[in-house]
Amino acid sequence: MPTYEYICTECEERIEVRASIAEKEKGLKLTCPKCGSKKMAQVFSSFSVGRSSKGGSPPPFCGPTAGPGCC
Repeated sequence: MPTYEYICTECEERIEVRASIAEKEKGLKLTCPKCGSKKMAQVFSSFSVGRSSKGGSPPPFCGPTAGPGCC
């Protein structure tokens, strides 16, 4: 389930919200937990990719030292 980040435009409190894409498309009704304002704006933050806890090699990344077959 995607995680979305929002900021309160009144007090600048940041929150993370887990919601399905369908829930997000219907419109999330958010309230700031700090000041109670309903003026929340979505923040577009960086994207991260997790790794399995089973270990193994991380995915290859392209670059001058990545070796053959990386791209």
